[in-house]
Amino acid sequence: MDIRKFVDILEEIHSENTKKVVPAVKKAAAAAVIKNPFSGQYQEDLGVLIEMGDQLGEILVHRAVKALDITPEQVQSFGKAAVVGMGGELEHAAALLHPKLGHAVRRLVGGGKTMMPSAKKMGCPGTEVDVPLHCRDAALVRDNFDAMAVRIQDAPRYDEIIVIVVLTTGGRPLARVGGLKKEEIRAHDGLR
Repeated sequence: MDIRKFVDILEEIHSENTKKVVPAVKKAAAAAVIKNPFSGQYQEDLGVLIEMGDQLGEILVHRAVKALDITPEQVQSFGKAAVVGMGGELEHAAALLHPKLGHAVRRLVGGGKTMMPSAKKMGCPGTEVDVPLHCRDAALVRDNFDAMAVRIQDAPRYDEIIVIVVLTTGGRPLARVGGLKKEEIRAHDGLR
């Protein structure tokens, strides 16, 4: 795997609309800018990208947890995304994100029963992607329906892919639209 660079972004929210957020909600995006081995060509077997997704999941979780300054078990919500340079295709993003990357994330954060939400898009350097977020343990925890915008000014180049994992310490600051709360999770079925 040819990695050009890593980019880690930490967002720490202490107040919202003049009201204090206690404890502060932290979101960390860990991104890898990698060379797309299939740029400019059609490749039937995407197994190389699938294996890269497993490796990147581990690397990016470690980076995001370190940025958050928490233990992996304290992660509350997660999400993933990829932006493919114009020499590639969306299926390259799918190969990186879906078969193995999510499993690596769950393994390292001590579980997570929900599907890890994702976004895929094509783009040029500076393309922004909104990485969707859900509670790691129950999809119906409405406070955790969120996203984190990620943009890398010089990526992806034509033959690159940005792979992103976002982890958080909480849901939306001052959430108050109702629904299931994290402390009310009972079924442990990935939904409620």
